[in-house]
Amino acid sequence: MHKRYCIFIILLILVLPGFGQSAAALKLAAAAIELTKQEVKYDPAYFSIPYPNGDVPFGKGVCTDVIIRAYRMALKVDLQKEVHVDMKPNFSLYPKNWGRKTTDRNIDHRRVYNLMVFFKRKGEVKPITKNPADYLPGDIVCWNLSGNISHIGLVSNKRTTDGKRYLIVHNIGAGQVLEDCLFSWKIIGHYQYKV
Repeated sequence: MHKRYCIFIILLILVLPGFGQSAAALKLAAAAIELTKQEVKYDPAYFSIPYPNGDVPFGKGVCTDVIIRAYRMALKVDLQKEVHVDMKPNFSLYPKNWGRKTTDRNIDHRRVYNLMVFFKRKGEVKPITKNPADYLPGDIVCWNLSGNISHIGLVSNKRTTDGKRYLIVHNIGAGQVLEDCLFSWKIIGHYQYKV
Protein backbone atom coordinates (compact mmCIF):
# COMPACT_ATOMS: atom_id res chain seq x y z
CA MET A 1 0.00 0.00 0.00
CA HIS A 2 2.80 2.42 0.90
CA LYS A 3 4.59 1.76 -2.41
CA ARG A 4 1.42 2.53 -4.42
CA TYR A 5 0.96 5.80 -2.55
CA CYS A 6 4.54 6.87 -3.36
CA ILE A 7 4.09 6.02 -7.03
CA PHE A 8 0.83 8.01 -7.10
CA ILE A 9 2.56 11.07 -5.60
CA ILE A 10 5.42 10.83 -8.09
CA LEU A 11 2.94 10.61 -10.98
CA LEU A 12 1.07 13.66 -9.68
CA ILE A 13 4.30 15.66 -9.55
CA LEU A 14 5.24 14.64 -13.09
CA VAL A 15 1.80 14.98 -14.67
CA LEU A 16 0.10 17.93 -12.99
CA PRO A 17 1.57 21.29 -13.97
CA GLY A 18 2.77 23.14 -10.92
CA PHE A 19 1.74 20.50 -8.39
CA GLY A 20 2.37 22.01 -4.98
CA GLN A 21 2.36 25.62 -6.17
CA SER A 22 -0.11 28.14 -4.76
CA ALA A 23 -3.23 29.08 -6.71
CA ALA A 24 -1.77 32.58 -7.20
CA ALA A 25 1.44 31.18 -8.73
CA LEU A 26 -0.57 29.00 -11.12
CA LYS A 27 -2.76 31.98 -12.10
CA LEU A 28 0.38 33.97 -12.79
CA ALA A 29 1.81 31.21 -14.98
CA ALA A 30 -1.47 30.95 -16.90
CA ALA A 31 -1.58 34.73 -17.40
CA ALA A 32 1.94 34.60 -18.84
CA ILE A 33 0.77 32.02 -21.38
CA GLU A 34 -2.12 34.34 -22.31
CA LEU A 35 0.36 37.14 -22.98
CA THR A 36 2.01 35.05 -25.70
CA LYS A 37 -1.21 35.37 -27.72
CA GLN A 38 -0.72 39.14 -28.03
CA GLU A 39 1.42 40.53 -30.80
CA VAL A 40 4.09 42.66 -29.13
CA LYS A 41 7.03 44.37 -30.80
CA TYR A 42 10.17 44.63 -28.68
CA ASP A 43 10.56 48.33 -27.93
CA PRO A 44 12.93 49.53 -25.17
CA ALA A 45 12.04 53.22 -25.67
CA TYR A 46 11.32 55.47 -22.69
CA PHE A 47 7.58 56.09 -22.42
CA SER A 48 5.68 58.54 -20.26
CA ILE A 49 3.36 56.15 -18.44
CA PRO A 50 0.24 57.08 -16.44
CA TYR A 51 0.57 56.35 -12.72
CA PRO A 52 -0.61 54.20 -11.04
CA ASN A 53 -1.52 51.15 -13.13
CA GLY A 54 0.19 52.47 -16.27
CA ASP A 55 1.48 50.48 -19.19
CA VAL A 56 3.53 51.13 -22.30
CA PRO A 57 1.54 51.55 -25.54
CA PHE A 58 -0.35 48.46 -26.68
CA GLY A 59 1.72 46.22 -28.93
CA LYS A 60 5.06 47.30 -27.44
CA GLY A 61 7.18 45.98 -24.60
CA VAL A 62 10.36 44.44 -23.24
CA CYS A 63 11.13 41.54 -20.91
CA THR A 64 10.06 43.35 -17.74
CA ASP A 65 6.68 44.16 -19.28
CA VAL A 66 5.91 40.42 -19.38
CA ILE A 67 6.24 40.28 -15.59
CA ILE A 68 4.35 43.56 -15.06
CA ARG A 69 1.46 42.52 -17.32
CA ALA A 70 1.21 38.99 -15.91
CA TYR A 71 0.96 40.29 -12.33
CA ARG A 72 -1.62 42.86 -13.34
CA MET A 73 -3.68 40.38 -15.37
CA ALA A 74 -3.62 37.46 -12.92
CA LEU A 75 -3.40 39.05 -9.49
CA LYS A 76 -4.39 42.71 -9.98
CA VAL A 77 -0.94 43.75 -8.69
CA ASP A 78 0.47 47.01 -10.05
CA LEU A 79 4.25 46.57 -10.01
CA GLN A 80 4.67 50.14 -11.27
CA LYS A 81 3.12 51.38 -8.03
CA GLU A 82 4.63 48.70 -5.76
CA VAL A 83 8.19 49.33 -6.98
CA HIS A 84 7.77 53.12 -6.76
CA VAL A 85 6.31 52.96 -3.23
CA ASP A 86 9.27 50.84 -2.06
CA MET A 87 11.92 52.64 -4.06
CA LYS A 88 11.03 56.21 -3.04
CA PRO A 89 12.01 55.89 0.66
CA ASN A 90 14.69 53.26 -0.07
CA PHE A 91 16.37 54.75 -3.12
CA SER A 92 19.85 54.06 -1.76
CA LEU A 93 19.15 50.30 -1.83
CA TYR A 94 18.43 50.28 -5.57
CA PRO A 95 21.03 50.23 -8.38
CA LYS A 96 22.49 53.48 -9.67
CA ASN A 97 23.31 52.08 -13.14
CA TRP A 98 21.31 54.79 -14.87
CA GLY A 99 22.82 57.85 -13.16
CA ARG A 100 19.53 58.87 -11.56
CA LYS A 101 19.38 60.87 -8.36
CA THR A 102 15.71 60.16 -7.66
CA THR A 103 12.94 57.78 -8.68
CA ASP A 104 11.18 57.82 -12.05
CA ARG A 105 7.87 55.99 -11.98
CA ASN A 106 7.81 55.86 -15.79
CA ILE A 107 10.78 53.51 -16.00
CA ASP A 108 11.95 52.21 -12.58
CA HIS A 109 9.67 49.15 -12.64
CA ARG A 110 10.80 48.34 -16.20
CA ARG A 111 14.44 47.72 -15.23
CA VAL A 112 15.49 44.16 -14.40
CA TYR A 113 17.97 45.12 -11.69
CA ASN A 114 15.34 47.24 -9.93
CA LEU A 115 12.87 44.35 -10.03
CA MET A 116 15.54 42.05 -8.60
CA VAL A 117 16.01 44.38 -5.60
CA PHE A 118 12.25 44.68 -5.17
CA PHE A 119 11.64 40.91 -5.31
CA LYS A 120 14.55 40.31 -2.92
CA ARG A 121 13.08 42.82 -0.45
CA LYS A 122 9.39 41.94 -0.80
CA GLY A 123 9.30 38.41 -2.16
CA GLU A 124 11.00 35.09 -1.62
CA VAL A 125 14.53 34.53 -2.89
CA LYS A 126 14.73 31.00 -4.21
CA PRO A 127 17.92 29.01 -4.83
CA ILE A 128 19.77 29.27 -8.11
CA THR A 129 20.50 25.72 -9.17
CA LYS A 130 21.03 23.58 -12.27
CA ASN A 131 18.08 21.40 -11.26
CA PRO A 132 15.03 22.15 -13.44
CA ALA A 133 12.73 20.78 -10.73
CA ASP A 134 13.59 23.82 -8.57
CA TYR A 135 11.94 26.21 -11.07
CA LEU A 136 8.17 26.08 -10.70
CA PRO A 137 5.21 27.78 -12.41
CA GLY A 138 4.90 31.41 -11.32
CA ASP A 139 8.60 31.72 -10.42
CA ILE A 140 10.54 34.69 -11.77
CA VAL A 141 13.97 34.05 -13.26
CA CYS A 142 16.64 36.66 -14.09
CA TRP A 143 19.65 36.11 -16.30
CA ASN A 144 22.85 37.87 -17.26
CA LEU A 145 23.16 37.74 -21.03
CA SER A 146 26.65 39.27 -21.09
CA GLY A 147 28.42 42.21 -19.46
CA ASN A 148 25.74 44.24 -17.69
CA ILE A 149 22.89 43.08 -19.93
CA SER A 150 20.12 41.49 -17.87
CA HIS A 151 16.95 39.63 -18.77
CA ILE A 152 13.86 38.42 -16.92
CA GLY A 153 11.15 35.84 -17.55
CA LEU A 154 8.36 33.93 -15.88
CA VAL A 155 8.15 30.16 -15.46
CA SER A 156 5.01 28.89 -17.18
CA ASN A 157 2.85 25.88 -16.38
CA LYS A 158 3.77 24.15 -19.68
CA ARG A 159 6.58 21.62 -19.85
CA THR A 160 9.18 20.97 -22.52
CA THR A 161 8.40 18.12 -24.93
CA ASP A 162 10.69 15.81 -22.94
CA GLY A 163 8.86 16.81 -19.72
CA LYS A 164 12.08 17.70 -17.91
CA ARG A 165 11.46 21.40 -17.22
CA TYR A 166 8.91 24.15 -17.54
CA LEU A 167 8.93 26.56 -20.45
CA ILE A 168 9.60 30.27 -19.90
CA VAL A 169 7.51 33.24 -21.04
CA HIS A 170 9.79 36.14 -21.90
CA ASN A 171 10.50 38.86 -24.46
CA ILE A 172 14.07 39.02 -25.67
CA GLY A 173 13.30 40.61 -29.04
CA ALA A 174 10.71 38.41 -30.74
CA GLY A 175 7.74 39.49 -28.64
CA GLN A 176 6.13 37.72 -25.68
CA VAL A 177 6.98 34.09 -26.39
CA LEU A 178 6.98 30.68 -24.71
CA GLU A 179 10.38 28.99 -25.00
CA ASP A 180 12.66 26.37 -23.54
CA CYS A 181 15.35 28.79 -22.36
CA LEU A 182 15.68 28.27 -18.60
CA PHE A 183 19.36 27.36 -18.82
CA SER A 184 20.22 29.32 -21.98
CA TRP A 185 22.00 32.06 -20.03
CA LYS A 186 23.60 32.51 -16.61
CA ILE A 187 20.86 32.70 -13.96
CA ILE A 188 21.43 35.60 -11.54
CA GLY A 189 18.08 35.68 -9.76
CA HIS A 190 15.25 33.33 -8.85
CA TYR A 191 12.22 34.65 -6.98
CA GLN A 192 8.63 34.14 -6.05
CA TYR A 193 6.59 37.24 -5.30
CA LYS A 194 3.43 36.39 -3.38
CA VAL A 195 0.71 38.92 -2.71
